[in-house]
Amino acid sequence: MSQFQTKSQLMNSSEIDCSLVRLTHEIIEKTQDPGEAVVIGIRRRGAVLAERLAEKLEALAGHPFPLGVLDITLYKDDLSTVADHPVLNGTNIPFSLDGKTVILVDDVLYTGRTTLAALRALFDLGSPASVKLCVLIDRGRRELPMQPDHVGRQLETTENEIIEVKVDPIDGEERVLLVEKVAE
Repeated sequence: MSQFQTKSQLMNSSEIDCSLVRLTHEIIEKTQDPGEAVVIGIRRRGAVLAERLAEKLEALAGHPFPLGVLDITLYKDDLSTVADHPVLNGTNIPFSLDGKTVILVDDVLYTGRTTLAALRALFDLGSPASVKLCVLIDRGRRELPMQPDHVGRQLETTENEIIEVKVDPIDGEERVLLVEKVAE
């Protein structure tokens, strides 16, 4: 069994917020019709970041950005290894995705498998005009051809390293850590 050791803190609370502000400006600049854009966070930490991003987008653009939460549990390819009885927290997207530009938000992009699961779930719910992936951290080492459109920070990691994003409503703290697996 592996244990984990913190190697470094990559971001503190204010650096996370600064990244979200920068991402907000980038999204507004690169989205052809921001009035047709919606923000959807991948449950758990992606949903928290999506809520913050939607608030910042609304403040900058001067109009609301509909916000939704996507639970991808049943779409994951490793469902059998997650748990005997996976916990579903539910998807909450109270608007149509048809013809919309979806800003899909997650905390960390690594292999691309979470993004693939999210795309499957989204297209089961509707037919967006486009999907733009926004992540706080891109740690590289992709297994699937998924690339983010908007990135807070890019950091190549090794197979033994993990990025831990901690957000207040879930973890009681705000920071991004680089941790490493260490053998017992």
